[in-house]
Amino acid sequence: MSKMNDTFQKRMEHHHDELRWLYMELYGNDGMFAELCDQMYEYYKERDQKLRERDEEREKNPEWFKQKNMLGMMLYIDNFAGNLKGVQEKLPYLESCNVNCIHLMPFLDTPEGRSDGGYAVADFRKVRPDLGTMEDLAELAKQCHEKDMNLCMDFVMNHTSEDHEWAVRARKGEGEYMSRYFFYDNYDIPAQYEATVPQVFPTTAPGNFTYLPEIGHHVMTSFYPYQWDLNYRNPRVFNEMMYNFLYLANQGMDIIRIDAVPYIWKELGTQCRNLPQVHTIVRMMRMISEIVCPSVVLLGEVVMEPEKVVPYFGTVEKPECHMLYNVTTMATTWHTVATRDVRLLKNQMNIVNRLPKKYTFLNYLRCHDDIGWGLDYNLLKCWGMEEVAHKRYLNDYFAGRVEGSVSRGELYNEDLVLGDARFCATTASMCGIESAGFEQDAEKMEHAIRADVMLHAYMLMQTGIPMLYSGDEVGQVNDYSYKEHPTKWEDSRYVHRGAFNWKLAEDKENDDTVSGKIFQSLNRLEQIRRQEKVFDGDADSWIIDLPDISVLCIARDKEDDRMVGVFNFGDWEKEIDVPEVGDFRNLMDGQLMDIHKVKLPGHGFVWLKRM
Repeated sequence: MSKMNDTFQKRMEHHHDELRWLYMELYGNDGMFAELCDQMYEYYKERDQKLRERDEEREKNPEWFKQKNMLGMMLYIDNFAGNLKGVQEKLPYLESCNVNCIHLMPFLDTPEGRSDGGYAVADFRKVRPDLGTMEDLAELAKQCHEKDMNLCMDFVMNHTSEDHEWAVRARKGEGEYMSRYFFYDNYDIPAQYEATVPQVFPTTAPGNFTYLPEIGHHVMTSFYPYQWDLNYRNPRVFNEMMYNFLYLANQGMDIIRIDAVPYIWKELGTQCRNLPQVHTIVRMMRMISEIVCPSVVLLGEVVMEPEKVVPYFGTVEKPECHMLYNVTTMATTWHTVATRDVRLLKNQMNIVNRLPKKYTFLNYLRCHDDIGWGLDYNLLKCWGMEEVAHKRYLNDYFAGRVEGSVSRGELYNEDLVLGDARFCATTASMCGIESAGFEQDAEKMEHAIRADVMLHAYMLMQTGIPMLYSGDEVGQVNDYSYKEHPTKWEDSRYVHRGAFNWKLAEDKENDDTVSGKIFQSLNRLEQIRRQEKVFDGDADSWIIDLPDISVLCIARDKEDDRMVGVFNFGDWEKEIDVPEVGDFRNLMDGQLMDIHKVKLPGHGFVWLKRM
């Protein structure tokens, strides 16, 4: 017990003064700060001995998550394996995918039909009953840790479900709980907010407030009417949400994804996005984590360009998030697929490569959400691509409405007035595997598989941590059955949230099948990535300029090793002269290649290592 107390006190002493200063700056409440510190110690004491040992081990290697063997996979528990116990049984499959970080999509208790995919939490300390229990979650984490795997979950801190206990009591008119949200008995102040705050879902959930006639009040609901924004001006809200955070960390979480980070502080007369107080809150979260559970990593969901999300990393002296999503590069990648033009992607990657190596981005091709076309339209305009027309082209292309497009998918949140929309589909369907299968066209299927693998090879070569979306490893296509479900049919995002097809997984070793070809190619790429030191987090990465606007060339260096990746985003075969010297070997098949005569089929790629 003495060693345990000493460890906590040492960590607390390291952070106490700054934590108190920030807390008092925000809240000016000594009593609430004292309560927070007391509760942090209680959660520390409740932490399992194995988890405390994991904390101490990772304190010695705080950049453990940056290692080149890190590979994540996002999955919905019910779609993947039914429930938490099912996921535990499927850990050997995930190991065969080289996955060592499992991102469980939202699994906390939510109301049926009013959950926004699990992001309307009714109880932060209860697993959705059909998925299991908190004991099942802790056991899954334990089994993952024994296999040297990590577990990631979402922490939805901007809002609660209207079914959460606080919201239920607020709806009854209890002032203590109304103060935990933004309630107004007339529309004057909400109108002032609406004048400056953008709408998140202007077509499906317009406005930022919902009127509750039974109590004659308006409540702030930035996302959906059943998701009530929390009022972080109230120190009780911050404290209680931190207790929930620590409770979940104590179930064995290794990575906690903070949902909708920029929204969590509201200020009248602003856009209520990215305000300075948000950084104060995230910084305090980071310190609280380092005191109680330092093995836990914070992943921030900040949907902006990399250079604009940088503040969410904090500074070297005062860090905030450990990792952030590389959202803009993802969207730019699909723009590149549709245009066969890599210029914007090169510019985007150059921006990322210029950032300090201490910044860690999470890279992905697809996720549970839609693709929003948040591109650099000022630059695109220089190349003749106007924003409105280009967004319409991208959506038409990926929906298969443009001649020559092989993609299939559906629009999300379409605004018929502005002509704007977002897009939903699996990677395989966007690459043409769905349409080629429907047409029974073997040549188109070969090309689609090649495009799918090329995009994964490109994603795996980016600097940061790669994240797969469950099903992509076996080429799973869109699932349109959501249209028959009464609580899902209006949300087209469910087109790529279908149940995992275990028949495809059974064929993963059969190279005569689509799933086998994709799985084995990705497996080879992932194994190479684990072996080659050019994929270390501190390796140098840059873009090699080539004259062909359809071809992207990425170089990576670590000490004396150099690797070059060449990716053909065009439809036709190319012969590329890469301006490098020396002998290079193809890492996929071991063959020597002439670096000045690199032949690539349409949507082909090559990973080359200098000998």
